[in-house]
Amino acid sequence: MKETISYQGRELKVLGTWETIIAGGGSAGASAAMTSAQAGKKTLIVEKSIRLGGSSVNALVTPMMRSYTGHHSNFYALEEKLNAIAPVRDHGVSNQRWYSAEAMCHSWDELLTDAGCDLLFDAAIADVLMEGDQIRGLVVAVTEGLCAVLGKQFVDATGDAMVLRLAGVPCRRGDEDGNNQISSLRFEVGGVDIEKYRDYVFSLNDTYSVHHEAGDYFESAMVGGRGFALQPLFDQAVKDGVLIPDDLRYFQNYTVPGKPGVLSFNCPHLVHLMDNEHALDRSGAIIEGRRSIARLMKFLKEYMPGFEHCYLVQEASMLGIRESWELIGDYVMPAGDYTNQARFEDAVARGDWYIDVHSAKKSLVHQISYQPGDYYEIPYRAMISSAVKNICAAGRCISTEFLMEASIRIIPTVIDIGQAAGEACVLALDQGIDLHAVNGIELKEKLGEYR
Repeated sequence: MKETISYQGRELKVLGTWETIIAGGGSAGASAAMTSAQAGKKTLIVEKSIRLGGSSVNALVTPMMRSYTGHHSNFYALEEKLNAIAPVRDHGVSNQRWYSAEAMCHSWDELLTDAGCDLLFDAAIADVLMEGDQIRGLVVAVTEGLCAVLGKQFVDATGDAMVLRLAGVPCRRGDEDGNNQISSLRFEVGGVDIEKYRDYVFSLNDTYSVHHEAGDYFESAMVGGRGFALQPLFDQAVKDGVLIPDDLRYFQNYTVPGKPGVLSFNCPHLVHLMDNEHALDRSGAIIEGRRSIARLMKFLKEYMPGFEHCYLVQEASMLGIRESWELIGDYVMPAGDYTNQARFEDAVARGDWYIDVHSAKKSLVHQISYQPGDYYEIPYRAMISSAVKNICAAGRCISTEFLMEASIRIIPTVIDIGQAAGEACVLALDQGIDLHAVNGIELKEKLGEYR
């Protein structure tokens, strides 16, 4: 007989019991799971898609934004694995890394299976099973129907703070008006004569685009109303009825390692999804994004040199959500922690990406940038809450204010936060305590020196 558990008047099949359960298999969640599993703890990732990597894979967010500060070991293990599968391109100006989504997915697959982590794909989290102020398990919707996975320590790396909210932990979202950062629906285009396109862009005396003779990396962009060299071509397409003004809000593309003739597009901006709280609004934004991609494809083929024989390779299988819900934890990181390069005795990660807000409100544009070597620290207290003691947050849903989230959300930073979450689970399990009781100073020492 399979074990069952009572839930709202019915018996749910229990798929198993684990020491550490990670909700969400993105960069933060995969990193947390890797650390827990490598320490010999029975570890499970619950992932709603069928691929690890989160936004870096499913949303086609394929640049790993530059970070000059040191990182924990998982970041370098991932980098080594990526280079073994498909060389990662460093464009020569910084250590900003570019990769294919497929290489990222396969890298996490190998790292986690080698660590002995259990993976539950195609599993939507429907509810939590509570015992007092502790989570006992998650209710998941899988092929068998509603089932349960039971655990001791939990990490919410869902991006949307899904488990935290289901467990009743206080969370926040959006700016002072309740608006979120603008989301995107990325896509890739093949059949591009990149050399012809590049030569055309540079013939316009474009000052934004980047090309390095040492490799085939190329990047170009156009933001409406900002004086970009490509704008007259877009303006003509609007006059001709091929594009609409919203299509000019943000346009960016760049080459993809291992994919000759392919450009990845960091657009369109879904400008009408100002509040991404509601599922039906997100669904409508996906349709809006696909329509914009169709217009852009027609525009590229008919107007842009080098795209005469182009075709759509793929659209992202998930929205590029930059910000949604965040934990209100024991400590909430304000934007001042960026400005002041904050230091903490329980620091478990570092960040140095600028406050990168994609918003229609110009007042939210942050003017301060770091020099290489500058950084702020992220305290363990920003990952936990006394409301529910055996869960911590990892990734972009940790405890921050709106502007600060815009800095911590990049891949290198959330990988480090994830590693800290996994290490906290190991300490809690070894000491027979909950995550809220883990000593942040001890956790900092356990994580060791940054490389």
